[in-house]
Amino acid sequence: MEKDIYKIMTNAQWAEFSAKGVFTGASIDLNDGYIHLSTASQVRETAAKHFGGQNNLMLVAIVGEKLGTALKFEVSRGGELFPHLYSSLTLEHVLWAKPLPLGATG
Repeated sequence: MEKDIYKIMTNAQWAEFSAKGVFTGASIDLNDGYIHLSTASQVRETAAKHFGGQNNLMLVAIVGEKLGTALKFEVSRGGELFPHLYSSLTLEHVLWAKPLPLGATG
């Protein structure tokens, strides 16, 4: 299992998560039934593909080992295994959060 995994959030999502202590997902996560996450080697491509040109983003590092059996690695983009979380995140899962400035291409 990956030690650390990552979630890209808007500043507003991070602010709400920080205030409430729980994150149930962005709209795409809620539609798909799990929280989309990325490994360290996947996060750059995820940023470019889904967040290119956006401002006010945060990169949130999550301790994968704390997520237990709710974390599943499933085939996704290009046949690669991506981490999907079938539960909500709590602040105890978070290692750190930092601003994520992106250029036009992510």
